[in-house]
Amino acid sequence: MRLSVAALIATLALFAIAAAPARAADESPTRKVVYKTVGDTKLSLHIFEPKGHKAGDKTPGIVFFFGGGWVGGSPSQFYPHCAYLASRGMWAAAAEYRTKKSNGTDPRACVADGKSAMRYVRAHASELGVDPDKLAAGGGSAGGHVAATTATITKFDEEGEDTSVSPVPNALCLFNAVYDNGPDGYGYDRVKDYWQDFSPLNNIRKGMPPAIVFLGTKDALIPVATAEKFKAEMEKVGSRSELMLFEGQGHGFFNKGKGGDSNYTKTVIAMDRFLASLGFLTGEPTLEEK
Repeated sequence: MRLSVAALIATLALFAIAAAPARAADESPTRKVVYKTVGDTKLSLHIFEPKGHKAGDKTPGIVFFFGGGWVGGSPSQFYPHCAYLASRGMWAAAAEYRTKKSNGTDPRACVADGKSAMRYVRAHASELGVDPDKLAAGGGSAGGHVAATTATITKFDEEGEDTSVSPVPNALCLFNAVYDNGPDGYGYDRVKDYWQDFSPLNNIRKGMPPAIVFLGTKDALIPVATAEKFKAEMEKVGSRSELMLFEGQGHGFFNKGKGGDSNYTKTVIAMDRFLASLGFLTGEPTLEEK
């Protein structure tokens, strides 16, 4: 399917924003584990473990998905978030998933891989040292879409996968997430044949996990009205939904290394407090606002 000029520009913007941020020496994974093999493609979780972590532990965890318009991107986008949460005692992972640039796939593969990653962690919780009942999903932009679909979308499972293992997270941490793929939403040109089954905003249902959403008021790709509608729909089915708006900020404002890290720090502190309120973390955040 050919992209419209507007869709192409939006995708390029998303891809540029998803470029790997500069990171400190301690922001490197503890290890990498292959969670899925599709043909010749092996997909890994880039895992960050708390100090002294071991198999058999029941540590709250989170899986992050990078942004890039379903076209490209890198797990390293969320290395800083993973490293911080590991320092706070959580198990964290940044997931690889198939994209158009790397694998020639369409957006449905991104969703399938996101669900596979969550299922893998749950199915291997004991050996990974993760509490399967305290497993969150997070992501930015199109990666936020992937995270949101793990909680909302019932289709696009990988063929042959054990669907008795739930991919649904126990919490969502969404950074300027793409969650409206309808006629007026992001990516409709590419997903219009299946958008009703693909768009998280259109598949919110009772039992949705609690969510925190971060969005800049000047985001050219995700309107504030979309985030407000997501919050309203979540609350309509009785689910907790927090929305933090950052005045004057554009798409990707939350990434470390962007704008002096002030917004990165603020969003991570808020994410920390949100996860602590759910029992994923204890104590106070160890970052200080800049």
